[in-house]
Amino acid sequence: MDSILEKLGKAVEAGKVDQNSPYPPQMKGEEGADELARQALDAGESASDLLSVALVPAMDRVGQSFSENKIFVPQMLMSAKAMSAAMQHLKPYFQSGDVQTKGTFIVGTVKGDLHDIGKNLVAMMVEGGGWTIVDLGVDVNEDTFNQAVSEHPGAVVGLSALLTTTMANMEVIVQKVKENHPGTKVLVGGAPLNDEFREKIGADFYSPDPRGAVEYLKELVA
Repeated sequence: MDSILEKLGKAVEAGKVDQNSPYPPQMKGEEGADELARQALDAGESASDLLSVALVPAMDRVGQSFSENKIFVPQMLMSAKAMSAAMQHLKPYFQSGDVQTKGTFIVGTVKGDLHDIGKNLVAMMVEGGGWTIVDLGVDVNEDTFNQAVSEHPGAVVGLSALLTTTMANMEVIVQKVKENHPGTKVLVGGAPLNDEFREKIGADFYSPDPRGAVEYLKELVA
């Protein structure tokens, strides 16, 4: 029989948020990530193990499947939602210091752009990798990013844009952050971007999908 942590990992991978969730249909009525995370902690499993044995590997598998076009954005969003449901139970352990966070990731969609699906996916995947997320939302200007880095020294910054017209605003944000906080790593992503553009604006990393950002952050703290 599967252990509780294996069940939790499978629930996250399948996008089963909680018992009432109708998705996926084949798991209707079964317990989801919400209940399983609570049960695992009640049964004495450590918060660190929930993260490292169940959640992080599950989101790795989801990211891999997405990269290989085996699943698409809706399934990925459901998995991310299930992971977030489990993470709610772990937050007190992060805050108390029982679980060491790998760092802080500040993320936002840049000024003039109101798209947030890509940003939310990256934030959820990165959170599943054990990072603390500071989500600034959409239509975020350079001063807000700069202020957030001042409040969270040593944080990594992620910028998202879906419109070609708002890509240009990334350059201003990168310049301001690098000017005021030298050494800050800035990641960029979004449909119209490529690595050539990343290099041109002075950002540190570009990935066409959320998994790339997670892998890059892993290397940063390795």
